[in-house]
Amino acid sequence: METSTALYARLLADPGCPLDRLREELGCEEGEFARALDGLRTLGLLEATTATASGVAAVSVDTAVRHLLADSDHRLTALLGEARRTHERVEHLHRHYLPLRTAAAHALVRGPDRIAALLEDAARAARTEALSLRPGQDQSETGLAEKLARERIALAHRVALRTIYPAAALQQSTVLAHVQALTAAGASIRVAHTLPLWLIVVDSHLAVLPAPGEPPGTAAVVVRDPAVVSVVRELFEHFWAASWVPPALLGRAAPDDRHREVLRLLAAGLTDQAIGRKLEISDRTVRRLVADLTAALGAQSRFQAGVHASRLGWI
Repeated sequence: METSTALYARLLADPGCPLDRLREELGCEEGEFARALDGLRTLGLLEATTATASGVAAVSVDTAVRHLLADSDHRLTALLGEARRTHERVEHLHRHYLPLRTAAAHALVRGPDRIAALLEDAARAARTEALSLRPGQDQSETGLAEKLARERIALAHRVALRTIYPAAALQQSTVLAHVQALTAAGASIRVAHTLPLWLIVVDSHLAVLPAPGEPPGTAAVVVRDPAVVSVVRELFEHFWAASWVPPALLGRAAPDDRHREVLRLLAAGLTDQAIGRKLEISDRTVRRLVADLTAALGAQSRFQAGVHASRLGWI
């Protein structure tokens, strides 16, 4: 990491410097230098060019973040398209193939009360995992209390409970309090910009889906066919990979002025030492502030923290 950072700083300071000379100045072995270059390319901080003797040019952190977000948007669009196609395949399976199976392979449940009872039975039977997408969350206190009670049943069995909500839903105080209670109980909660449909998967052998052609919340299809459940589970995992932990669930609000300034300087490509000099604080304080921000954003690295901060409008 230190070699990559030093190399990036030198490329910013002297774009025309040949790579061989840079390696000599940094005192790197060929393998270490190659890994540093690959690391910068992976982060989007280097691009090929014919304008410099080195054949590469450093890209600003702001530009790299914008490119990463644009790429993320493209991948999300593709994912939504795949989700839509998967939903169509699931509906096709419902319409043309499930009627050929025995009644035990699927069931249509009508009515909110019967759906609630079905979900409670599924929570009691769960033993390994319970996965769900929640685009149309009931925001009433009664509905949320009933859902929390059901999910605590599963969590009491040490079930791995993972749920994705629309990011906008957490702007409602009742929903935010609900997911905070779930997190405290041991659930893993993430958010996404868009979710295509409501679904639940329990223990990889049971899926609950909205009934095609029925008003939302009035009917559900219970599927036990392993092939269909596998497709539904794969759909959930696609969205889980693209979702993130909202800072509100980590007990952190938007950053104060000091943390926001550190974010801005990080995004500008400054090192910890340079940030410390700029803000007139010690390197140790800078590292602590960066660690605070990384934890608050649920990020695994400084670069990922910058991406999350940009998405949230913090910088």
